[in-house]
Formats: sequence, C-alpha cells, structure tokens
Amino acid sequence: MGVWINDLREIEAMKRQPGKDMIVFGSGSIVSQLTQHGLIDELGVRREEGEIAGAQVERRRDLDEHLFRRESGRMVAALTRIFGVHNLALAEDVVQDAFCRALEVWKARGVPENPAAWLMATAKNRALDVVRRERTARTFAPDISRRLETEWTTAAIVDEAFSHAIRDEQLRMMFSCCHPRLPEEAQVALILNILCGFGANEIASAFLTGRAAIEKRISRGKRVLASSKRLFDLADAQFSPRLSAVRRALYLLFNEGYHGAGAESAVRVELCREAMRLTALLSEHPPAAGPETSALAALMSLHAARLPARLDSGGDLSPLVDRDRSRWDSRLVAQGLALLERSAAGPEVTAYHIEAAIAAAHAGAPSVDEADWESIVSLYDRLMAVAPSPVVALNRAIAIARRDGPERGLEEIHAIDGRERLESYPFYPAAMGDLELRRGDREAARQHFAAALALARNPTERRFLEKRTRTCESTSKN
Repeated sequence: MGVWINDLREIEAMKRQPGKDMIVFGSGSIVSQLTQHGLIDELGVRREEGEIAGAQVERRRDLDEHLFRRESGRMVAALTRIFGVHNLALAEDVVQDAFCRALEVWKARGVPENPAAWLMATAKNRALDVVRRERTARTFAPDISRRLETEWTTAAIVDEAFSHAIRDEQLRMMFSCCHPRLPEEAQVALILNILCGFGANEIASAFLTGRAAIEKRISRGKRVLASSKRLFDLADAQFSPRLSAVRRALYLLFNEGYHGAGAESAVRVELCREAMRLTALLSEHPPAAGPETSALAALMSLHAARLPARLDSGGDLSPLVDRDRSRWDSRLVAQGLALLERSAAGPEVTAYHIEAAIAAAHAGAPSVDEADWESIVSLYDRLMAVAPSPVVALNRAIAIARRDGPERGLEEIHAIDGRERLESYPFYPAAMGDLELRRGDREAARQHFAAALALARNPTERRFLEKRTRTCESTSKN
C-alpha cells in the first residue's frame, strides 16, 4: 500500500499507529524526517520486520529528495505541455502517481539502473491513459488539443512532450510562474512548488511564513496560470521583461538558501542547489544566456563555494574570521570566476555583476585580513548606487570597519538610511556587537549580542549568538 505524506503533523499520527507494511512518499524534508524518526527505512518502506538487501539500500542512497525535486519539475513541465496549464493539478496528480508506483515496484523488483528514465516512462504511459480516457470530457492544451483527438497522433504528441523538448517546457513553466500579475514572493513560491517539488510546509519553513499564507500564494498563482490557458511562449515579445523577473526570482531563491530565515536551519543548501540548477537551465537557452544571466550564475557559484565552511564540524555557524577557507569548493570558485569573466562581454554592469565581483574578491583572499578591503568597499559603493538597500548598506559598513577600523564601521551603521527595516534582522545588532567587541567595549557588545539572540530565527542562529554572548561574558571576567 502506498501512502503520501503531505504534512509534518502526520508524522506524529504515524508514531501512534501500529506498525504495518506500507510504502511512504512525500516531498523533500518529509521523507528525511520520517527516516530520522525511524518510521521508514531508506527505501521509503515502513515494515514490522524484514531487511532490505544491502545492494538495494545502497541504490536508495542516490534516490533522495534531489531526484524527486529534479524529476518532479521535468515531469510536470512535460505533462502541462500536453494537458494545458489549466490542468496543472492533473499533471501534478500524474507525477505523484508515478512516484508512488515507483516505490511499489522498486520495493519488489529493486531500483532500476536509470530511475529517472523509469519515472519518465511511467509518467508518459500514465499521460497516454489520461488522454485516451478523458479526451472527450476535458479540454487539453489549446495548441495541440486537435491532435489529441485521434489515436493516430496522440502517441506522437506525448512522445514529443517527453523528448529533448522537455528543457524548453521547463523554461516555459519558469517564465509562466513569473507572471507580471503575481508579486515576487508568489513567483518564487510557484517555482519552488511546481519546478522544484517543494511542498507548502517546506516553503513556509524556508521563508518563515505560515503554511496558510504559502498555500494562498500558490493557489492564487495557479489560478493566474490557469487563466493564461497555455505556457509562456519563449518567442513572445514580453520575453525580456519576463526574463528580468525570472532572474530576480532565482536570485531570491538562492539568497533564501544562503542567508535563510528557516525555522530549522540558517543554511538551506537544497534551495541554493535548486536555484543554481534552474539558472543553468536558463543559461542553456541562447536568448536568455546573456551577460546578466552569466553574472547571476557567477555570484551563485562563488557563494555556493563557501557553503561548506559556513558551518563548523558541529553544524554551528562560523564567524567570518574563523571560517576554514581550505574547505571552500575550488571547483565552484573556478566556475564562478569563469562565469564572471564571461559576464563582462556586455556593456552593462548590473547588481549581479557587482555582487559576483565582491564574492570573487573574497574568493581570491587567503584570509579575512588579507582581503582587498579597499576594492571591496569600492564595489559596495557601486552596489549602493545601482541597488541601494539597508542590507547592502550594512554589509558596506562591515567592509569599511575592516578597512578603517570598528569606530568607522559603527558610524556607518548608525548612518544607514532606513535602518528601521533591519530591526527584525538578527545580524544587524550582531554586527554592532562584533564591532564593539573589536574596539574593546565588551558590555556594549554583550548587549548587542543579547538583542540579536532575541531575534534568532532558528536553533543554528541561536547557538551561534549564545556563543558570541558567552565570549563577551568570559572575556569581561578575565
């Protein structure tokens, strides 16, 4: 029997149920948490007794949430090409059926050599069944509905949708999600839900928003998509304006992973990974693969290279000065630098170019003290001219403190225009605490860290700020 878990609260219900043989499936962290609770094994099977062959367990290690996220988006895009965007829910149902079917079959027969191809074939066969059963009762994609009316052309249309053209369908879905009638937060939520396979709970956790609010955003977004009847045409005259919105959505998605406010963790690697995957997809489409897209890809690669060092061996955040730069991903650094060089081909310098250049300056420094802070401050000055914000101003002030000393940094922080918008951001008082500590005022530093601790958004930030607070207290006693 297959069971789809949508809500984290259902984990508690499973704990209270007597053990029985069932297959459990869900998106992303749902399966991970069920495994951690010991409610399912690595193959997604809940059993009273019995062991899974070692070879199958080894195969299952590759079938984690990333397979679901990647293949879910590809299958939904292909199915929407057939069914029409107004039948998006039907496409999502077929994808869920394919994954549940996979777990049932793989439990009995073992995991296939190419699980992604198996899933695609299953979804394609299911799509054929749906078209044959419902073509007289349901309207499918307007541009191909006539060709779906006869058996002679139906199979060819379905084959085409699941062929190499699937990349274009994912792009069309991405551009459709960034509809001008939708606010940015709804655009990002739609991309996460449709193309990345994130559930409402996961998106709510990532953006520190209630599940109900996320469900409303997704529901409204899907209504807007349905009203358009078809996926966005990549040859449309609105391609360029929509491209800007797509890049912005992917930038926000990556930032949420890197500087996340999630309830569970301050770093959401899976969000960064999905943003990079979709940006790479964008880069493969010539009309979208311009200098600005290369700059966006560069800043993602350069920041992602630093992710392994953001947390220490115990899973806690590391202060900037203590991060082990030998743990940075040298492959991603080289990739980011190459992309940054490619982005210089155009005449325009965007915020993505400047942010990537700042990240490159950090990547080229052996340590914090050896970074070229003069150049970094200059880059922040340019960023403030192109895309001013209180967060950019805060980062600029921190860079000035590195160049000119903590007193100058504090002066710049107090001069930030609109700094009231930073009042709920824990690293705003934490930055002042660091600077006070550097200039020797331990009591002022402790008060700032205590204020930051009160704003901590997850256990990772809380542990980090508690350590910083204890550092002030122990130092002052000495």
